[in-house]
Amino acid sequence: MLGFARGPLSHPHHIGVEASADAIDALADEVGMPADLAVLLVAGLDFTDEEDAYRAEAERRGWAEEVVVGNDTFAVLRAGTERGWGVAVTCGAGMNCVGIGPDGRQVRFPSLGPISGDAMDGAGAVGLAAVAAAARSEDRRGPSTELERRVPAHFGLVTPVELARAVHRGDIPWRRLGDLTPLVFEASETDAVASEIVDRLAAEVVALVRAAVTRLELAAEEIEVVLGGGLLQSGNKRLLGGIEDGLREIGPGLSMHVAQSRPIVGAVLTGLDRLGAESAAYARARKELDRATESPGDVTGDTAAVSELP
Repeated sequence: MLGFARGPLSHPHHIGVEASADAIDALADEVGMPADLAVLLVAGLDFTDEEDAYRAEAERRGWAEEVVVGNDTFAVLRAGTERGWGVAVTCGAGMNCVGIGPDGRQVRFPSLGPISGDAMDGAGAVGLAAVAAAARSEDRRGPSTELERRVPAHFGLVTPVELARAVHRGDIPWRRLGDLTPLVFEASETDAVASEIVDRLAAEVVALVRAAVTRLELAAEEIEVVLGGGLLQSGNKRLLGGIEDGLREIGPGLSMHVAQSRPIVGAVLTGLDRLGAESAAYARARKELDRATESPGDVTGDTAAVSELP
């Protein structure tokens, strides 16, 4: 592995393929590309044509002799299991799921939000649910909840109506609603409405896993389910407990693992798979990258480059 670098937003859905590649370009210079192999497992690459477009841009920029492109959820799966197959769900700013069968078959989801059937698609959805619950508590359309006070207070406001108007005017960007997730998780310990929001998130994760397992026809098999992303790696007991309970209903062979490494580890391990590395190289790469990413900070992209076998 040549090096490791960390950079800003690189999600092609938000900024486009060219701008995303520009962000990677800066990191590529830091880690010493061109490399022998570039494994680009990027959030927002949800369809084959999107992967093809990103691969073409990467090849045009000459990052590596060989370029592998895919969705970042594949990195979550590879980082969390050595079996080479299973189901992974990632939930941070957004939510996605992939499944790989022992025969190599894959199942994927569009992951485009409500327009593709996503009910609770990440931090933004959790935050929006909290804002809505606070408003309904204030005007008595819904049950009373401590979110009525805590949600607007998070933004330095007093009432849910003030918050609604601030979002409506654009004073508070919609994306900032995702910042409310830790507040909702904390409130869920004592507040029934916040608890219900967390339960809905758990149910959506279970629904994704159930769909993946059903489509792969693996309900009777022993399957590792890897959970990644900031929300699922937060350690919230109610969320993880709800997911685990739901997985038991899908099949007795499902085992849940919360990823201990960031997706960049899965991308590098995928690169080592491709290069036919020795077993010692995997342990060394995981150890070094876990150390480098143990304090993630406010970032959305990590990049590492592999040039030759260790």
